[in-house]
Amino acid sequence: MDFLIASAHAQGAAAQQPSLLSPLIMMVLFFVVFWFIAIRPQMKRAKEHRTLLAGLAKGDEVVAAGGLLGRVAEIAESIVTLEIADGVQVKVQKQAVVTVLPKGTLKSA
Repeated sequence: MDFLIASAHAQGAAAQQPSLLSPLIMMVLFFVVFWFIAIRPQMKRAKEHRTLLAGLAKGDEVVAAGGLLGRVAEIAESIVTLEIADGVQVKVQKQAVVTVLPKGTLKSA
């Protein structure tokens, strides 16, 4: 009886040809979903951060990456000097500036 099952299985396999198009479509679909979920939002955030840093001006009130609040006293190419209290200034990397706060935020805090 076993010889009948083997021949029936062989006949079913011969009638069906594997398609190379299906795995290719799945890979393309996976890449498109990955692009819209992971890559595109990250590129958008990076662009927004670059425009924030480009628009940085003396006197702006900012938040640095460590939560440091201060007013921009001086801007160099890659370093920003923040005044965190009267007469107290610290230098941070320009990339460490996370957010520009509305004017008057530091006085109310």
